[in-house]
Amino acid sequence: RLASASGSQAAWIGNGPASQEVRRQIASLRGEQGPILIEGESGTGKEVTAALIGAQEPGRPFVAVNVAALPEQVFESEFFGHVRGAFTGADQNKMGLAEAAHGGDLFLDEIEALPLSQQAKLLRFLESGEIRKVGAKDSIFVQVRIIAASNIPLKKLIEEKKFREDLYFRLSAHLITLPTLSERKEDITELANY
Repeated sequence: RLASASGSQAAWIGNGPASQEVRRQIASLRGEQGPILIEGESGTGKEVTAALIGAQEPGRPFVAVNVAALPEQVFESEFFGHVRGAFTGADQNKMGLAEAAHGGDLFLDEIEALPLSQQAKLLRFLESGEIRKVGAKDSIFVQVRIIAASNIPLKKLIEEKKFREDLYFRLSAHLITLPTLSERKEDITELANY
């Protein structure tokens, strides 16, 4: 159901007023280069929304990663890549997710799971567009649009000191809050049929 470089296509199911508003917001982000934040409860369609945003500009990479599935100790290597010999087991150079998404979109699902120590590194990347592979001496510049998604309102996590406020403001310049199923009852039959 996710749009990707392989060409599979996502679809938003439903035509009620709330669904039409989501489609309008998605369409308004065509060509947007800045970060996009999608918030909504589990099952509201964050992945589909991200894929639809990316699919508006075909031919661009769309790299999706579940942040909650990345152990903290490998985040830097996965996100930025590493060079051969950077650490035990690094027997070859590895391209990171940010570099793989160059010229396209990097979808960070469950961004709320990113540890505070790694949030600073993501913020620095958002500000500069530069990455330095683990073990490398030089930085490289990559052009990537970050689409982040959270099933917990990040403002709540900021109050709990679990999410950086400066990172939130950087990510939320373009915010889509997805409606719950109770807010789109008109779509239930179509969703059930799907």
